[in-house]
Amino acid sequence: MLGDVLGESKGRRIVRRVLSSDPLKVEVSFEDTGTMLGVDVNGMGTYTSEARPDGSLYGEGQGAMITADGEPIMWKGSGAGKLLAGGAVSYRGILYYRTPSQKLARLNNACGVFEYEVDAAGNTTSKVWQWK
Repeated sequence: MLGDVLGESKGRRIVRRVLSSDPLKVEVSFEDTGTMLGVDVNGMGTYTSEARPDGSLYGEGQGAMITADGEPIMWKGSGAGKLLAGGAVSYRGILYYRTPSQKLARLNNACGVFEYEVDAAGNTTSKVWQWK
């Protein structure tokens, strides 16, 4: 069951790199800003995405967010996605967090279910709910 929203962000894809052309495997890095548990954060991440024979995508990634107070939140995750018109992509998946922050410690026991979108211009949006 989906629980409370853990966080939301908006950002920009900053780098794409082809790791393999057969099968197609791409590495993507992004930066974003948003909130986690109501706290403002600046984030960054990198994921690899591989095209499957049926045209779907599978991706794995990792990244970090930093609060205005300098507290880190690290994450790892995976997701399934699809290519959209103009090179846009859409993913759904799960994230696992860890943080030494006392005010954000709830994330250490949370599984985050996410929606992640990248439009054709490289703008990103994400939203994460707690999976209960």
